[in-house]
Amino acid sequence: GEGCGHTVQGPSSGTLASRNFPGTYPNNTQCEWRLRASQGTGLSLVFGDFDLEYSQHCTAGSLTILLTGEPASSIGPLCGNMNMIQKNLTLNSSEVTIRFESGTHRSGRGFLLSYTTEGHSGLTSCMERGIYRKTPQFSALCPAGCRNVSGDIWGEFSQGYRDTSVLCKAAIHAGVISDERGGPIKVSQKRSITLYEASLANGVLSKTGSLSEKRLVFHKECTGSLPVSSFNASSFWEEVDSLGRHVTWSPGNADLHSQGAAWAAGSSEQSASLEVDLGERRNITGIITKGSAGRNHFYVKSYKILYSKDRKLWKVYKSASSKEEKVFEGNTDNEQEVRNDFIPPIMARYILIQPQTWHNRVSLRVGVLGCATPRIRSFRPFANVPPVTPLTVNIPEGPTTTGGPVIIKNQDTASNLVVILAVVGLLAVCVLVLVLCLCRKKSSGGKMQSCCRGNLPLLESELMLYPVERGVPGDLNKVPLTDYAEPDLIAGGKAGQKTGSTFRPAADEGYTIPLIFNHYDVPGQFHEYAEPLPPEPEYATPFTEPPQDPGGGEAKKNICVVKVVSPCQGTGLNNMGSSQLARYDCPPQRSLLTEENPRYKIPQAAADRARKSNVVYAEPQARDSLNHMYYEPL
Repeated sequence: GEGCGHTVQGPSSGTLASRNFPGTYPNNTQCEWRLRASQGTGLSLVFGDFDLEYSQHCTAGSLTILLTGEPASSIGPLCGNMNMIQKNLTLNSSEVTIRFESGTHRSGRGFLLSYTTEGHSGLTSCMERGIYRKTPQFSALCPAGCRNVSGDIWGEFSQGYRDTSVLCKAAIHAGVISDERGGPIKVSQKRSITLYEASLANGVLSKTGSLSEKRLVFHKECTGSLPVSSFNASSFWEEVDSLGRHVTWSPGNADLHSQGAAWAAGSSEQSASLEVDLGERRNITGIITKGSAGRNHFYVKSYKILYSKDRKLWKVYKSASSKEEKVFEGNTDNEQEVRNDFIPPIMARYILIQPQTWHNRVSLRVGVLGCATPRIRSFRPFANVPPVTPLTVNIPEGPTTTGGPVIIKNQDTASNLVVILAVVGLLAVCVLVLVLCLCRKKSSGGKMQSCCRGNLPLLESELMLYPVERGVPGDLNKVPLTDYAEPDLIAGGKAGQKTGSTFRPAADEGYTIPLIFNHYDVPGQFHEYAEPLPPEPEYATPFTEPPQDPGGGEAKKNICVVKVVSPCQGTGLNNMGSSQLARYDCPPQRSLLTEENPRYKIPQAAADRARKSNVVYAEPQARDSLNHMYYEPL
């Protein structure tokens, strides 16, 4: 009827709309659509928009759904807006008639209805936008006929689309589905980008858009750029430009990314064509076209596609929903690239582009999209299996009895068993050698030695020299050294220089654990090994020139002479002045005075040892505080 508007009925889905939608529908019109599904299946309906002027008994306009069956039933008449009807309907009938009638009215946009005969629960409307989807990934079923429905999209396939774009129209622009058939889509929502570029693809023009909350990315495979082996053309154009230069518009310039003049036909006629050779058979999913660059505004407005595997038999690409030859929409200017996807894809080596309409002159730059063809190997069962020799069995004459089950012995079992045992034995030997090399055993001195090394002598780099043992003056041993005592070592039975090692010496070698006398030693811990004494005392003590040995003999070595300063309190020196007490202060335990020298105690050497006569000692200096100060020997 005259009230029918946009209508696309695909094999399994479609879209219906009232006349002038989304504008006001005319008065006193009617239209009927008949939908039919497979026997035993139902239909699913979804309203994209519904706005019929409300009136009593819906006389200003109504929509009625008639279900064919036993018994027949109907839904409606319906009028009003979307809030007054059910948006999604599932019908159990395989045949449905949709009737639209309009009377005299003053307002109303009409309606937009989509359907599917597959009973898919994910059917979406042509007007639904991606912003209403909240999950990061989702799937939907787009009906046929959404390309020419009102609604804008922003972006292109390679970068994604703005989330405010109409979902199914963006899917057609991306080449995921065709407008003639519709189909399922898979979409991911990702972080938005700053700028969405405009492009023309599959008859849908997208706009330039700004930053949005999310970005819609459609899942699609086999979208790479295919290399072109060669271009061939029915003719090419040669000209002389304004500067007198000879310019050739040859087929070799037909590559999409070539510079300079593009390919142009020698004569603008219907027989002009451009052949693309991919070198081998490919899975072709799309094509990109562009006009000539520069001042010459040459481009192709529409074209047909032919394809071949061997260049002998050519087939014309047809629409998915009909048997008619498909005419692709080309360029609208000579600068913009236009993409057209093949749904379903083409399996061929050669593509022939036949321009149908053009501007000024036939001129093209071409790029091909797709991927390599999966190699299918022919399967020949038992192709490499040698023929089976028939088994001959000699059956003796007469009855044969057996006392039990017949055991068939394999001749290769014995050889296989020998190989297995040899491998196991070799592994066992390797494990045993590894364990022997990793074992450790204790030597008599408590040291651990590797069994692989044995009792080899230690290298010179592994030895550590101990310093010469120091003697302690006999008189100092009588004084309780509690303030500045150093850890002592009990001398061993061996004299002279002792050569140590990196292992702990045994007890019978003359070394013991250092004794702990006061808080300057290691508190609560014992050295694991006896540490050598430092060459100089840790705490400097004032010394004086030692007296000469009265015997006149040679001074003995390794004798340290210590001078101790008296604190002059509680020791018999209370009658001394306070200035003298401030100058020399020392621990009370070491206040041993003599008449010859009431301030310092000169320790006497042991009977068997002589003092070292070549040591010079610094005299103590006076200080204002009670703290004493010592200098190291010069």
